[in-house]
Amino acid sequence: MRWFHRLVSPVWFYRISGTLLPWVAGLFLLLFLPGLYMGLFTAPADYQQGESFRIMYVHVPAAWMSMFVYVSMAICATVFLVWRMKLASVVLIASAPIGASFTFLALATGSLWGKPMWGTWW
Repeated sequence: MRWFHRLVSPVWFYRISGTLLPWVAGLFLLLFLPGLYMGLFTAPADYQQGESFRIMYVHVPAAWMSMFVYVSMAICATVFLVWRMKLASVVLIASAPIGASFTFLALATGSLWGKPMWGTWW
């Protein structure tokens, strides 16, 4: 349990995250850009939805990520309230705009998909 308290210490966490950030960002770009290209441009058209189904490659991950971020915010709030770990409140505050961004993206892409499928934006 001592290693966990050391890991969630802000000083230790910032040192580790500063070291890992370039590697994680590079891995993200290496996987995200080809995946986005394959999902939006090379996937074959659906027999019922046509070309408009491609938005699901953006909409569904955005919706899942928004829910994941909000659940992680609830966990961080609980950890902060119960154990008073300072890093949990930092993660909680930093996660709110990320969750809102994913929610906006999910709502926008959902309405973009709904217009050609249902004839209305929602």
